[in-house]
Amino acid sequence: MTLNIDQLKKKIIYRSNYRGTKEMDKLLGAFTKKYIDELNNEDLADLEKLLDIDDANLYNFFNGLATDFKFKDNKINLLYKNFKYND
Repeated sequence: MTLNIDQLKKKIIYRSNYRGTKEMDKLLGAFTKKYIDELNNEDLADLEKLLDIDDANLYNFFNGLATDFKFKDNKINLLYKNFKYND
């Protein structure tokens, strides 16, 4: 089954808001909300891959700390790394 673009966006929004830790729910939820409607299919696929990464590595990458693996150089990871989160 293939998802249409609206279904994919809903899935991504849900996954970004229900991570397991409140801090990452807020951070990724705000990030996704800001950019979701500006992204093309390739960007959405990259965002989905970003959401597959565990919270500890996402938190460390966002804060410029060491991670367990190398994040790819792509638009989504750059946007996430430079995202200005205001609680």
